[in-house]
Amino acid sequence: MFVLLLLTMLAIALPVTVHAQDSANREERFFDWASLTFPAAEYANRRDAMTAALEQNGGGVLLVPSNFPVGGPTFRQLDDFLYFTGLELPSSIMVVNAEAGETILFAPRRDAQFERPSRKNDFPGRPLADDPSLASISGISRIEPFENFEGFLNGVANDGRSIWIDFGTATADPIRIEPPSIAVQSSQDRALALYVRDRYPNVDIKNAYSLVAPLRVIKSEAEVAVMRRAAEISARALLAAAGHVRVGMDERGLEAEFEAGCKRGGAQRLAFPSIIKSGPNSLWPWRVLATHYDRRNRSMVAGDLVIFDVGCELDHYASDMGRTFPATGTFTDEQRELLVWVTRVADSIIAAVRPGVTFRQLTEVAVRQIPPGQRQYMQTGLYYGHHLGLDSGDPSLSDEPLAPGMIFTVEPWYYNHDTELAVF
Repeated sequence: MFVLLLLTMLAIALPVTVHAQDSANREERFFDWASLTFPAAEYANRRDAMTAALEQNGGGVLLVPSNFPVGGPTFRQLDDFLYFTGLELPSSIMVVNAEAGETILFAPRRDAQFERPSRKNDFPGRPLADDPSLASISGISRIEPFENFEGFLNGVANDGRSIWIDFGTATADPIRIEPPSIAVQSSQDRALALYVRDRYPNVDIKNAYSLVAPLRVIKSEAEVAVMRRAAEISARALLAAAGHVRVGMDERGLEAEFEAGCKRGGAQRLAFPSIIKSGPNSLWPWRVLATHYDRRNRSMVAGDLVIFDVGCELDHYASDMGRTFPATGTFTDEQRELLVWVTRVADSIIAAVRPGVTFRQLTEVAVRQIPPGQRQYMQTGLYYGHHLGLDSGDPSLSDEPLAPGMIFTVEPWYYNHDTELAVF
């Protein structure tokens, strides 16, 4: 009996012991689970183009931080870093060094997210800068431990070279950048600029937006192919969700139908929180509706219009589309008339799209199609749309002529609080 009991205990204990031994030796490598969306050569071409842009604008170095602070529920790579490297790395900085004609990636030796001494079974460890496969697969030949970044910056400052940082908008002034207030969190670009300015007050910090935007705005054939698939997934999911529009359905229910369709179609995540709003909610921009926990979940009643502004994200690339549906399945005469002329505005913009036209010219086309008495109710802004790419609002320059490879939305919005009608 004792022998049987002992054997039973060993049978239970041995697998646990073996598992513990295996887990201690199963340290992961970056490319065990990650992969480049495109061939390494495409990212190298982007870095070469960035080097050329720096050289044409006086030289210097471009600093590109990698990600939002670690600790959020989901890791999200910053778009510029992903664009130039194809990598999802925490707490790293990519440097394009124009004078040396090289790219340097400063990364942690090891990934802190994979380390926890008290739970080694669950956190197996992962080398980054110390992993030789990171360089060989990414095509970035110079990868250094992050502790070397400070010394590199010292050299740049001593040589009097300019430091470029993309501030996300052409109007940002690096000279006037101020620390965030206690109630406002700083973005990564501004935090990096403040760090550089505080340590090297004599260094010339320049806004790289006007150099980065012209590169990102032109999509390669590979990017276009991914974005076309993303749009197809979103369109199918939207069509499926529209089949659930009816009196009594609530807005979150429609969100669930759309988002499930995106995941079933192969999308990894949403491009932005789904905006599905009905009746009185349709009259308000998303930022207004999002100010309260439960404001964006009303149930539809007869006479409501339901607006979808939605999109999925596939392989890091965003889609974005919008449609308007009647809750009862039938538009009233007033609703139909309004939707017809707003659609006519969109069609006029699309008809005017061709290489060489600027976004400001498209805005003029749109305005000419809007009856003067209705212009106050239209969404203001540049040509009633925005660029798409790694973000649902990709970088753009308003006076940059349209060129092959640009992808953008055309979405005139109409909000009329007087008649309580909104269409998209």
